[in-house]
Amino acid sequence: MKRLIIPILPILTLIITACASAVSAPLPSQPQADPVSNESISPEFDPATRMDDQGAIIFEVTPLNLDQTGESLEFNIVLTTHSIDLSMDLATTATLTTDTGVSVTSTLWDAPRGGHHVEGKLIFPATLNGTSILDSATKLTITITDVDVPTRIFEWELE
Repeated sequence: MKRLIIPILPILTLIITACASAVSAPLPSQPQADPVSNESISPEFDPATRMDDQGAIIFEVTPLNLDQTGESLEFNIVLTTHSIDLSMDLATTATLTTDTGVSVTSTLWDAPRGGHHVEGKLIFPATLNGTSILDSATKLTITITDVDVPTRIFEWELE
């Protein structure tokens, strides 16, 4: 009986080359890397969002109404972790401060409690003693303390 000898090495090389080129091309739905900063940018990226990934919790904080304030200043916060239960009340740990020296504590953390992925609104009063806390301010800072790490700081320049 005659044996058929198939050249394995050229076939394997062809398969590996084809697979490698398919893997290296990014899929359209994946976030693309910013060539300048090497940070990942998703299609819903908001330049006002600030992120803190200290410890085991990732915080993403986005102001919602700094340009059209009413009775409150609202911030959307997304918390992500794989090891800590997110049942804390951020209103008890958050302070908003301006560069003019005004400081207020949060009045409400409007979010579900528990789990490993939580999204909600952190709400602060927009006025103190009848005056807008943003009057003459050029910088706004939120400080969140004792949530997995001693301090998290989020800052925005105001126009």
